Amino acid sequence: MTALVVHESGSLVPATELDVARAAVVGALPGDASHEAARSAILAFIDEHPDALHRSCTTGHLTGSALVVDPTTRLVLLLFHAKVQRWLQPGGHADGDANLAHVALREAQEETGIVGLRVVTPAIDLDVHVFHNAAATEPDHLHLDVRHLVLAPQGAVAVANHESEALRWIAVEELSSLDVDPGTIRMAEAGMRALDRL
Repeated sequence: MTALVVHESGSLVPATELDVARAAVVGALPGDASHEAARSAILAFIDEHPDALHRSCTTGHLTGSALVVDPTTRLVLLLFHAKVQRWLQPGGHADGDANLAHVALREAQEETGIVGLRVVTPAIDLDVHVFHNAAATEPDHLHLDVRHLVLAPQGAVAVANHESEALRWIAVEELSSLDVDPGTIRMAEAGMRALDRL
């Protein structure tokens, strides 16, 4: 089934890939001022960059991230990212996939090795940040990140791939001990609220 959007003329027309991505950003849950500022920035970026879904857009590009949670323990899974040298949630480039929930799920599966993950929509958090590669193998650029809650099966055991040096299940209240970005804490808190509504 082809997605449709309302054209300026008022008629329904087939949605472009960017329309699909834009709808995911518009439909994300409401959040605090930084979340809403990110929503505005991402929508403006999409409007100005027809290649926003691709890495070829060197200014920046859309990404999808996953807050992987064990609903039983309420622990979240973070990875110590090899390139960035920070604790982060699983996530990565859209690479042309406008279904950003699918991107978040795909990246979570690849980066954790967990079978049976389930993605929840709509997105729980939006974030715009500069991606800085500690190894300087690529220039700094923006990641316009659409973040989803992803549920892990009870007792799931994560296995790191080549992108991570370590994996850790951690309580949201303990995230600050890992010196994570404030956006990561905001996302985790939003994820817990979304989990409570399920």
